[in-house]
Amino acid sequence: MDALKEASLDNDEVREILKNTTDLRQYSRQIEKEFKDVENKSIEDYIAESQNIANLHNQINDCDDVLERMENMLMSFQSVLNNISTEITQLQRKSVSMSLQLTNRQSVKAQLSQFIEDMAVSEEMINIIMDTAVTEREFSTQLNVLNHKLSLVKELSFKESKSTNDVSDVLHKLRLKAMSKIRSYLLEQIYKFRKPMTNYQIPQNAMLKHKFFFEFILSNERHVAQEICSEYIDTMSKIYYSYFKSYSTRLTSLKFEESCTKDDLMGIEDNASKGLFAKTTSLKHKSTIFTIGKRGDVLNQQLEAPIIVPHAQLKNRYTVEALFRSEQYALVDNACREYLFVTEFFMVRSNQAQDLFNQIMGKTLTLMIKNLETSIHDCYDTIAMFLCIHLIFRYQLMCHKRCVPALDKYWDSLQAVIWPRFEHVFRLNIQSIHDCDPTKFNKEMGPHYITRRYAEFSAAIVGISEHFPNELVSRLLLELQNEVECFILRMAAIFATRKDQLIYLINNYDLVLGVLMEHTRDNSKEAEAFREQLNARSAEYVEEILAPHFGGIIQFVKECEQYFEKDQPEELRKQERRSLGLVASFSANWKKSLEELNREVLLSFPSLLTGSQLLQLALASLVQYYHRFHKLLTPNARAQLTNIHVVMVEIKKYKSNY
Repeated sequence: MDALKEASLDNDEVREILKNTTDLRQYSRQIEKEFKDVENKSIEDYIAESQNIANLHNQINDCDDVLERMENMLMSFQSVLNNISTEITQLQRKSVSMSLQLTNRQSVKAQLSQFIEDMAVSEEMINIIMDTAVTEREFSTQLNVLNHKLSLVKELSFKESKSTNDVSDVLHKLRLKAMSKIRSYLLEQIYKFRKPMTNYQIPQNAMLKHKFFFEFILSNERHVAQEICSEYIDTMSKIYYSYFKSYSTRLTSLKFEESCTKDDLMGIEDNASKGLFAKTTSLKHKSTIFTIGKRGDVLNQQLEAPIIVPHAQLKNRYTVEALFRSEQYALVDNACREYLFVTEFFMVRSNQAQDLFNQIMGKTLTLMIKNLETSIHDCYDTIAMFLCIHLIFRYQLMCHKRCVPALDKYWDSLQAVIWPRFEHVFRLNIQSIHDCDPTKFNKEMGPHYITRRYAEFSAAIVGISEHFPNELVSRLLLELQNEVECFILRMAAIFATRKDQLIYLINNYDLVLGVLMEHTRDNSKEAEAFREQLNARSAEYVEEILAPHFGGIIQFVKECEQYFEKDQPEELRKQERRSLGLVASFSANWKKSLEELNREVLLSFPSLLTGSQLLQLALASLVQYYHRFHKLLTPNARAQLTNIHVVMVEIKKYKSNY
């Protein structure tokens, strides 16, 4: 492309030349002449500047010399820099090596200094271990240092370190001296327990304050540690055994003199000389067997109350469960404190702690189990035994909250003693009701004393066991309930009329239900069972008392209501004469009948509330029958019937305010 452009330019120039002149040779000569002139002028200029050119040549040569010298200098400087870099690298390597050596020497120095300090036995330590009392703070401090040195020497002796030979003899003598002083101190504290009227928490706290003493002895002389531990076990075992033996004996003297016997069972006849609910002079301080009263407080407000102090309560008498609570709470308090002490001071855990605790408290626990076996053997107070069982549940839970599992087997042993006796006496009560002969009792329609006993007793057992339900107790309660229901029915059978039977049944069922609802939950199984019985008998009783006064109307409704339902008006018209007679009778006697009904119901039931409720139930039933009767009447008979509003106004007069 470039060649084509140049050719195009030449052609243009040629065209321009041809355009301006016609003789190319003349033009060529002219151009040549101009070249010659230019050449001559150039030569003249060159000759004129020859001196300057020569000077320039000389200057260029001089510059070459200078640059050569500079090159030599730079090459020399580069060589020097290479040498310096090599020296810096060598110095750096030496610095790293020296730094490592310094670090190693410092590490060795620190370890060596610590080793020397650990191995050296100072005069201060010797003087304090030898002369200072063990209770002083300085002694404990130096004892820690000595224990560290002894451990180090023992460790180094296995490595056959020769440095131990320099100090082992001194440390051995200091160890013997320290152990001798500590042994004397600890035995002195243990012997303080043996003094009469000693508060052994004080020496225990003193021992805990210096619990490192036992750790020191244990790590250096196990036979001395075993001696101290054995001495402590022997001392405390005797102290606890003596204390609880004496305490149990003195508590027994505070029990009610009149204890329950086999004649105090639920079905045994209640008489004037031995009434469980009679407030006679001989029983004024004796809690009844079948009512709980405030005895349940031992499980709540009195659970952690101060224990009974026998010598301060000589004039007072207590129930079985109150004495049991005091004794067991004293045991819980002492046993928990003892278990926590031995685990901390003697540094034992789990099985070892349990074994050590058993060695200390074993005889005492065995004694208390035997005492319980003796006292429970002749006990017929079922509520007392049940309260004792639940005291065990709560105290066991209390021990677990204090992280003391050591008494678990003891609690199981106590339960193994009480449960069989509880079940046996419970079944004796059930059997006593089964053996009752209804014919030997008076025909009184009020609540029977056996029913009252059962109500109070059942409410007590159910209320106690709400937080700790038990299958055996539930089964026994069901058996007792069935037996009582059978007894109530047998007693009702001695009455001649059905109405009297129903009055008797309602009075008894109402009593049981009232007591149960007062002391237990409304939805307990026992309450539900008696509520169903009461409702059924109440409905039947209402029918019975309405029959003498309004029986004709009731019978008419029951017989003729089917005609109304089947839409048979002709059959209803056939009953018009009968219905007119019933309307006339009702109009003449209904007010008097209401008065008699009110008087009869209220006189039949000792509880005004129960009587009032039954009366309202009867009146409500009457109103329902009246409405149904009104629907069945012919227009003629309906016109003669007393207006329902008049009847309702009269019925409202009997509305209860209870």
